Amino acid sequence: MPFTTYCLEGEQIKSPSIMKQDVAQDNTNSYSKNSIPPYMKAISGSLGGIMEASCLQPIDVIKTRLQLDRSGNYKGILHCGATISRTEGVRALWKGLTPFATHLTLKYALRMGSNAVLQSAFKDPETGKLSGYGRILSGFGAGVLEAIIIVTPFEVVKIRLQQQRGLSPELLKYKGPVHCARMIIREEGFRGLWAGVAPTVMRNGTNQSAMFTAKNAFDVLLWKKHEGDGRVLLPWQSMISGFLAGTAGPICTGPFDVVKTRLMAQTREGGGVLKYKGMIHAIRTIYVEEGLLALWKGLLPRLMRIPPGQAIMWGVADQIIGLYERRYLHHSTL
Repeated sequence: MPFTTYCLEGEQIKSPSIMKQDVAQDNTNSYSKNSIPPYMKAISGSLGGIMEASCLQPIDVIKTRLQLDRSGNYKGILHCGATISRTEGVRALWKGLTPFATHLTLKYALRMGSNAVLQSAFKDPETGKLSGYGRILSGFGAGVLEAIIIVTPFEVVKIRLQQQRGLSPELLKYKGPVHCARMIIREEGFRGLWAGVAPTVMRNGTNQSAMFTAKNAFDVLLWKKHEGDGRVLLPWQSMISGFLAGTAGPICTGPFDVVKTRLMAQTREGGGVLKYKGMIHAIRTIYVEEGLLALWKGLLPRLMRIPPGQAIMWGVADQIIGLYERRYLHHSTL
């Protein structure tokens, strides 16, 4: 029937097709207003972080060694991994796992939770919708918070542990993460745990603004999935979206990551002078001494670690978030 409405005593009666559209629209509006609480986002992120750390720690160790290699001891990713395994044992590829896993768990909890809080602040109070501009700012804010509160001190400890070479624990300066943190505070002061905070803030803020925006875009583009619609993506769908969302950040923020690693790794042993005075000075020095491409050292292992890491994290997080949506948000609109 071509007509969509009927008149009855001066009133319009909608056809069944229009009524279905209105119901769908009402449900969409309800979903957008009933957002997922930040604590659920934080829980999903922390569980995803544990899984990511366990799977990808060796790649992170190789990345750090390549970034700190100024004399060309390592010929590439495979050579670096093989050399570490041969000279230090296979377990050396998991050096720094305790601070790394703790760091990822806390970082993702803070990132996902703070991003959810910031997104709520930027949402339209009437429609409950979030603009692209608000999504970018929320991601950047979450990245800055995690960089200052969680990432910098944990990565300082992790990098100091990873750069140590040798098999005998007695010959190592740092015996473990807690001992490492104590030594840094004793020798360099409490601020030593925040070495390299400026490039870390720039790297993480840029990364998260791009990642949250891209993840949402890929979910909509590839799977027609909207937050709060009651659908649960299959794990492989979440992993594809997460992988694609995690590719742009490492390329854009490579120099910040190299500078961050150099600043965190340098020490004042014997009362010596620090080689790098800060972020800008480090960029200039690396460029003059090693060339422009040196600012992207370790890019390939970063691309091997971050996109797969995002795939693993989102594969876990989306399942938890999706189940919450279906059980609580979806049922509340029925």
